[in-house]
Amino acid sequence: MRTDLIRKTVLTAAGIAAAGGGIAGPAIAANAAPADKPAQVQSDRKSHSERELNVRYEAQPNFYYCGPAATRNALSVQGKDINVDAMAKEMGTTENGTNSINDITPVLNKETGKNAYHSVEISNPTADDKQTDKLQADIVRTVDDGHAVVANIAGTSTDTDGNTHSYEGGHYISVIGYRDGGKVVTIADSADPNMASYRISVEHLADWIATRGYSTN
Repeated sequence: MRTDLIRKTVLTAAGIAAAGGGIAGPAIAANAAPADKPAQVQSDRKSHSERELNVRYEAQPNFYYCGPAATRNALSVQGKDINVDAMAKEMGTTENGTNSINDITPVLNKETGKNAYHSVEISNPTADDKQTDKLQADIVRTVDDGHAVVANIAGTSTDTDGNTHSYEGGHYISVIGYRDGGKVVTIADSADPNMASYRISVEHLADWIATRGYSTN
């Protein structure tokens, strides 16, 4: 395993609180359903520059399950419903979180039944233009293939509605759609069902992933 992707990811209670506020994104209902009644994202492809996938959203059950929860939400777009505890065991998730995207990718491949996913690193402190362009292309290709991207993020970013999302200890999210040809992407975030979905520019997402990585087709 590549050590430059080994980053302990812990979603702290403070990080969850910092993500509070009204839901910004269009993809998931504002009052996201509890685990036994997951919310729905409607598939919508208005043109070749915009697409949203169906996701049966569930919030993470504790502060350190963001990796398994993001993976579960990502796999739900394919109609799969895998128990987060089982995935956490496979990923080696502990109260310290899930080590890296390299622990997420094998689970995605196992559950999709093929080696569809691979890990991509953004090693710089901030993403450069080439890395941002690659992320945009990867998201568009993966979503067009009917899959979601899982990203390991850290720090603070702002969505397209001006809401701030802060995960200084690290976090995992699912990318389940795009518009404007991938310049803006839709996030499914397991941290807070009141902020279950929002949109963010791909430039902001790339910088959010910087020093970590993402799993894509």
